[in-house]
Amino acid sequence: MPDKKLILQSSPHFKDRDSVPKIMYAVIVSLAPAVIASLYFFRLRAVILLLACVIACVATEALFLWVRKRPFHSLYDGSAVITGILLALTLPPSLSLELAIIGAVVAIALGKQIFGGLGYNIFNPALVGRAFLQTAFTADMTTWIPSLTDKIDTATYATPLGLLKFQDAVAQGILTPLKNLFLGNTGGCLGETSALALILGGLFLLFRRVIDWRIPLGIFLSLTAFTGIFWIADPGKYASPLFHILAGGFLIGAFFMATDLVTSPLSPLGTWIYALGIGFTIGLIRLFGGFPEGVMYSILFMNAFVPLLNRYARPRILGERRKE
Repeated sequence: MPDKKLILQSSPHFKDRDSVPKIMYAVIVSLAPAVIASLYFFRLRAVILLLACVIACVATEALFLWVRKRPFHSLYDGSAVITGILLALTLPPSLSLELAIIGAVVAIALGKQIFGGLGYNIFNPALVGRAFLQTAFTADMTTWIPSLTDKIDTATYATPLGLLKFQDAVAQGILTPLKNLFLGNTGGCLGETSALALILGGLFLLFRRVIDWRIPLGIFLSLTAFTGIFWIADPGKYASPLFHILAGGFLIGAFFMATDLVTSPLSPLGTWIYALGIGFTIGLIRLFGGFPEGVMYSILFMNAFVPLLNRYARPRILGERRKE
C-alpha cells in the first residue's frame, strides 16, 4: 500500500477570492484619480515625488527581503508601491527629492519591515514615514506652493487649514471656498487638494468591498458631530463640518489610510470605536491643537489601540461563558 501523507495546516481552510495582490492592485487603481489630479495641479513636482517615493519604497523592501533571506515574491504584491504612492500624496509639492526618499526608506524600514513585513506592522507605513519627516524636517514639511492653476505668491501662500488655524480665516472672510476644495484648485499636499478625486477613489473601494464601510462612515460622523457643535455655537469663529471634510487630509485618511486591512480592527464593534476615535481626535487637534491638521496623528494614535480592540471588542464565541 503506497504511503499517504496527511497535510496539517492552520485555519482558515477556505480561501477567499481576493488575494493580497488583487486587493493591493485594486487600491492602486482607486488612487488613480488622486494621482491624476496631483499631476494636473502640480505637474513636474508631482511626477518627481511620486517616482522617488515609489522607487525608494520598492528598493528598500527588496533590500530588507534580501537581508532577511525572505522570498522576493512578496515584492510584487503591490504593498510597497501603495506605500510609496500614499506617502507621496501626503507630501508638500515643494519638498526636496532627498527628503522624499528618506521618508520612503523610513516608511518601509521602520513602518513595516522592522515588525516582520506585511501583516505584522502595527502602524500605517506611509504615515510613519510622513510623521518622521514632519518631526525631523518641520520647516520643509510646512512650506507650501499653490496649485499651478493659481497665480499666487508662494512666499505668502498658506493652505486652507493653515488660514483657518493661524489667520482666523472665518472672521477675516478669507476662508477657502468649498468649490475650490472640492475640485482641487487650492494648495496643499499632492493628493489632498481635490476632494472629488479622493471621493471617486473611495467609492471604488467601497463598491469593490475592499475596505470596511464602517471606518469612513464612523470618521465622518464623529468629525461632523464634533466640529458641528462648535460651528453651530459660533459660526463666526469656527468653520463648518463640510469645510473640515473637504479640506486637508481628511478624505485620503478616511478612505485610504485608516482603512488599511493590517492596522484596522477586525470586529464590527472595534471598528466603530476605532473610527469614532479617529474623527474625534482629528476635530480636537484641528480646533484646539497646535497643528492645523490632525489626520496623520489621529490615525497613528488609534492604530496603537487596534491590538487592544481586537482582544477586548471581539464577538463572543457561541457557547463562550462570560468572564466573572
